[in-house]
Amino acid sequence: MLNQRNVIICRCEEVTLHTLQETVSTYQCSSRELKLRTRAGMGYCGGRTCRQLIDAIASEISSTVPGNTPPLGYQPPVRPVSFDLLGGTK
Repeated sequence: MLNQRNVIICRCEEVTLHTLQETVSTYQCSSRELKLRTRAGMGYCGGRTCRQLIDAIASEISSTVPGNTPPLGYQPPVRPVSFDLLGGTK
């Protein structure tokens, strides 16, 4: 049987549903503050996979309307680039 406390919402930072729920309940925070307190959405993918879940969890528990706060931003993943690709010659 699946234990909901251990369901991972942010795979990159390994933040669980229980951690997010506990943080929102304790601090009554917005999704942005939840992101800053738990690092959910700050991993390698930059929040592309978990951003909507974080917004939903924060608005459901704190009873805030999502339109009152700016949506969580996300960054494209960073990939290493060699100097040859930047215009260097061999």
